[in-house]
Amino acid sequence: MKFLRCAVLYAALGLGANAALADFSAITPLREGDMKKLMFHSAPKDTSDAVFFDEDGTEHTLAEYHGQYVLLNFWATWCAPCRKEMPSLDALQNALGGDRFQVVPIATGRNMVPAIHRFFHQVGVTNLPVLLAPKQRIAHEMAVLGLPVSVIIDPDGREIARLRGDADWASESATNILTTLIAQP
Repeated sequence: MKFLRCAVLYAALGLGANAALADFSAITPLREGDMKKLMFHSAPKDTSDAVFFDEDGTEHTLAEYHGQYVLLNFWATWCAPCRKEMPSLDALQNALGGDRFQVVPIATGRNMVPAIHRFFHQVGVTNLPVLLAPKQRIAHEMAVLGLPVSVIIDPDGREIARLRGDADWASESATNILTTLIAQP
C-alpha cells in the first residue's frame, strides 16, 4: 500500500511539474550579446510580496503589476555597472512601456531620493520612476546577491527569467525577446 501511495504521489508530482514547465524555445535563439546571460527558468518562480516605496513614501508591491510583463531591476546609486545599464533600461521603457510591459527599477539599500534624482540626471534617465527599498527585504526574498540584477516577471506575477550583471536592455536582442514575450496571449 505504501508503495502504491508513493507511486501515485510521484506520478502526480511529475504531471504537475510538467504542466508548470515553461516553453521558451522561440525566445532562446533571440538571445545574443548581453542577453546570453538571460536565463529562463524551466518553471516559473514565486516573487516577493515585500513593500517598496516611491519617492513620496507611498508603499507599493509587485502585485500592482499583475497583468503585465515586468522587467524588475535591482540597482543602487553607488553601483558602477548600474550607471552603465540604467540608460538602456530607460530607453527600453520609452520603447515598450505601456499596458503590457513596465520597467520597474528598485534602488535597494541606502539610496536617498536626492541621490537617485542626481544619478538619473547624470545618466539621462527620464522615463523611469524613482522606487526604493531601503531595508532590502524584496531583494533578500528574491535572492538578489549582487547588483545589478534584472528579473523578468510574467503577467501572473511569477519570475520567469533572470540576468545577473549589467546588460544593454535597449539592444535589438533584448527588444526582440521582450516583444516576443509581450505578444503572447
